[in-house]
Amino acid sequence: MGTVLLRSLLFTTAALTLVLLARRPVRQAFGAGPAFGLWLLPGLAMALPWLPGLPVHWTALPAIRVLPDAIVGGMAGSHAAATTPWLCWPWLAGTVAMLLRLAMHYLRLRRQSRPLPATLAASLRHELDGLAPRRLRLHPAGPAVLWAPRSLLLLPADFLERFATDERRLVLRHELTHLRRGDALWSLLAELAAALLWFHPLVWLARPRFRLDQELACDERVLRGASRDEAGYAHTLLHSVGLSPAPALIPWLDQPQLKERLTMIRRHRPGALRRRAGYAALAVLMAGSMFVAQAAIQDRAAGQDLTYNARVMPRYPKAAIKNKEQGTVVLKILVGKNGKPLKIDIDPVTRAAPDLAEAARDAATQWRFNPEIKNGKPAEGYARVPVTFNLTPMVDKAEVEKQSSK
Repeated sequence: MGTVLLRSLLFTTAALTLVLLARRPVRQAFGAGPAFGLWLLPGLAMALPWLPGLPVHWTALPAIRVLPDAIVGGMAGSHAAATTPWLCWPWLAGTVAMLLRLAMHYLRLRRQSRPLPATLAASLRHELDGLAPRRLRLHPAGPAVLWAPRSLLLLPADFLERFATDERRLVLRHELTHLRRGDALWSLLAELAAALLWFHPLVWLARPRFRLDQELACDERVLRGASRDEAGYAHTLLHSVGLSPAPALIPWLDQPQLKERLTMIRRHRPGALRRRAGYAALAVLMAGSMFVAQAAIQDRAAGQDLTYNARVMPRYPKAAIKNKEQGTVVLKILVGKNGKPLKIDIDPVTRAAPDLAEAARDAATQWRFNPEIKNGKPAEGYARVPVTFNLTPMVDKAEVEKQSSK
């Protein structure tokens, strides 16, 4: 478990670094939508070590080398009990505290909201594009979107007085675009990930940039359908300066984002072809990352098999030492779903004495393997393990050549 957690943390760190470095170039080349899509990579990286490995029909592990002085103890169960590292407890305490803080803040936002008055709902009926009235709420922090099982649109009580008719139309279009894109759910997932990784400095660096990229992608979507409203959209943003959004919301305006959003509105945005190319490149990057990472995990798992199994070394038979018997025994092992050997055979290619083969077979009954994965589930599969019995230690080849040259 500890190894999987560490691997997940390393993958997530690499993905966050990549996103923080690539988000601006990707936005300039392909648009704000593909740039926001990059934020899927840290979530994928965090989940990768927990996903099933790639299917392997035959696993060949490097040879285990047995010397006469190999020490073999009764280690069959000594590594089964794992202790929880002490560092897990501070992490767990911090995560619980962050989740409780998030839950309390969310409940406070829900308590502060109240149903939209019928008069205000009637005034906005034509601008809400069919949004159900029960998803509208009054809240001082509006205009904003609040994540919920069905995300809510929060509006301030003075919404009609604060914004002119054209400004209201643009603000509502922006918030409705957030709802259609499912941005409230993505924000919730980002908050949960931040709670899990509260100790990670890159997470605190990434959070405001995630929100900015989300807003830029939403702005781009809105303006793509109404490019003639660019000037009015920028004016509405400037008119909104001074609003103080509450955390855990997707607000109409977060003031530190203003400069970036105005810059995006002014510059020429990539066309549909480049935007689609950006999404395609993102899909290829994610698929390739998953394949490479899973292959690396599988190779590491095979190495862990070898490391553990090497601790349960075969005993070099005394009779074989006396008769100076050496050789390599190749075992064909049928591995069960639980990683335990079900059947152990001697491969016909073996050229070793029967007592050596029997010693290798006896040790293999205590070995453990990572089972084969088929359709996401553990399945039976074969492993081939060479066990080399050698009466003399391996001499370094370079040292032999050095001695020969003297």
